[in-house]
Amino acid sequence: MKKVPTMTSPFVYHSAASRVIFGAGTVIQLAAELETLGCTRVLVLSTPFQKGDAEQLASDIGTLAAGVFADATMHTPVDVTELALAAFEAAGADGIVSIGGGSTIGLGKAMSWRNKAPHLVVATTYAGSEVTDILGQTENGVKTTIRDPAIRPETVIYDANLTLGLPVSMSVSSGLNAVAHAIEGLYAQDRNPVTSLMAVEAIRALKSALPRIIKTPEDVAARSDALYGSWLCGVVLGSVGMSLHHKLCHTLGGTFNLPHAETHAILLPHTAAFNAVAAGDALAPAAALFDGDLGGGLYDFAAELGAPLALRDLGVTLADLEKAADLAVKNPYWNPREITRCGILDLLSNALNGTRPQAH
Repeated sequence: MKKVPTMTSPFVYHSAASRVIFGAGTVIQLAAELETLGCTRVLVLSTPFQKGDAEQLASDIGTLAAGVFADATMHTPVDVTELALAAFEAAGADGIVSIGGGSTIGLGKAMSWRNKAPHLVVATTYAGSEVTDILGQTENGVKTTIRDPAIRPETVIYDANLTLGLPVSMSVSSGLNAVAHAIEGLYAQDRNPVTSLMAVEAIRALKSALPRIIKTPEDVAARSDALYGSWLCGVVLGSVGMSLHHKLCHTLGGTFNLPHAETHAILLPHTAAFNAVAAGDALAPAAALFDGDLGGGLYDFAAELGAPLALRDLGVTLADLEKAADLAVKNPYWNPREITRCGILDLLSNALNGTRPQAH
């Protein structure tokens, strides 16, 4: 049999060190994991919405809990981080536990990056940021991004039982947020075969899981598949550089205080369609999951899930787009397709009105 010659382009793959504990019921291992990290008193973080969960978690680990700080806020405002650091010191804590999604994880990252305390995450959404070395924080209305290996949490617990109470709408937007990490990873400048395999598998898992969660929110198997997909998306996000999609989401979110996951969900079909013009080959495996039309397929999928489709529904106005476009072309991320103010305005206008992207 003739051998088919193949040639894989040169690449660099850096495998990040992180410990992942996956499975229904695994939160019971939290105390043991904290002891492994050398923690004796941890501050448990959450948003106000999940304060009850944080208090229950603190109760479950008994004397290992130094207290609860339940004021985590989306986009990680620096002033909230400073309040949490003061609470950490006042409690005599030596470690951090974040229970929740991106807002709480972001706060834990911001704290541990500053005070070098061990950080363990109990993930209850599909954010994916729990396995990255990326910190996005907001100060004076501007969101900036920092990458540093010290930002990545030491341990992540994925327990599907803890996601059963995640509202369906939040499950959908959070899941689409995760998919955005995988889509951008496929055309990243520093992509490699390993991250591309993870990205396609992640999209497949979430495409399968999210409709099942809508149908039966308490389906532990579907919730586990969604967590699996989001974990892979997070690994991709933490392994390669992001591009236009994340730049636009950070710009819109930080400037206009938009909900993070919903902003990602709305923009994803439009940024995917925009970049498919220049990165069609890289995106082909993902497009195949959506009948060959990635932008339109993602839009239809989001619509079927009942996800938000228009920036207008988040309170964005036509006038806001001018400011957003100006900020987006300032210090832009690398992107496979040239970024111009006119092109960004056109993309954002379609996203503002929820217009289905057209294949080019």
